[in-house]
Amino acid sequence: MAYHLEFEKQIVELEAKAQELRGMDKGDVSLEDDITRIQEKAERILVQTYSKLTPEQKVQVARHPDRPHFGGYVKRLIRDFTPLAGDRVFGEDAALIGGLGRFRGQSCVIMGQEKGHDTPTRIKHNFGMTKPEGYRKAQRLMSIAYQFKLPIITVVDTAGAYPGIGAEERGQSEAIAKSIESCLRTETPLVSVIIGEGGSGGAVAIATADRLFMLEHSIYSVISPEGCASILWRSSEFAKDAARALKLTAQDLKRFGVIDAIIEEPMGGAHREPERTIDVVGDYVEKALNELGKLDGITIKSLRRQKFLEMGHAA
Repeated sequence: MAYHLEFEKQIVELEAKAQELRGMDKGDVSLEDDITRIQEKAERILVQTYSKLTPEQKVQVARHPDRPHFGGYVKRLIRDFTPLAGDRVFGEDAALIGGLGRFRGQSCVIMGQEKGHDTPTRIKHNFGMTKPEGYRKAQRLMSIAYQFKLPIITVVDTAGAYPGIGAEERGQSEAIAKSIESCLRTETPLVSVIIGEGGSGGAVAIATADRLFMLEHSIYSVISPEGCASILWRSSEFAKDAARALKLTAQDLKRFGVIDAIIEEPMGGAHREPERTIDVVGDYVEKALNELGKLDGITIKSLRRQKFLEMGHAA
């Protein structure tokens, strides 16, 4: 991996040492025992570390640049993907990508935020921060799904909606609210997965779903820890305290009944085995769609409404 988290330093050093010894293991003296011992130690520390991650460490893992992004999920899970651009009002938004495709033999509408994998693509996709035209595009896609009775899959990975002046001038809050309304009104199955960051209304806009899943080390919150700290303590230095207070981990949200299930990640996080992670996510989505596919549209809509009403009552 090209990028390593600070708390992974010891693990990375051991893995690098094992790799170095492999390169030297060509002479008469075998280094296999030393390599095995180092590997076992690295794996032991990896398990110990990832079994007790703090909320602030989970935030770091959720933001890891090597985690699989929306494009990776589409490439591996969706056949014949046809992206649809524009909101038919203002223009195209590259942060939220969506279109038609076939998921394991079933036609569907799929959409999600794309953060990009390097500087040029991150700038192109605005770091996954959607503007109003992106959420209006989401509404258009959900309308198409309803018209042709197609299930909807949303893949969430955003720090939040774009906070710029231009976005506010073009009706950011209204676009998010209408997108949430579209989620609630559609009479087709809607399954959502938070694969990294689920930030504020930017995430809720396409995650108000019949089934909402989170990857084990992803986060979902009303505001970023840094934003929360800057408001409450007037300093981002308190981001660690904010991360703990926000209860933004998948484990917290499952306990509160906000999400339906936690999808286990490979040991060491999704960034270590991205293809395996994507396949497991696909299994969860497939199972959910099969269950929801047995229901008629009116029942799906009614159960979704009841789900969120009960959530609010419990709060």
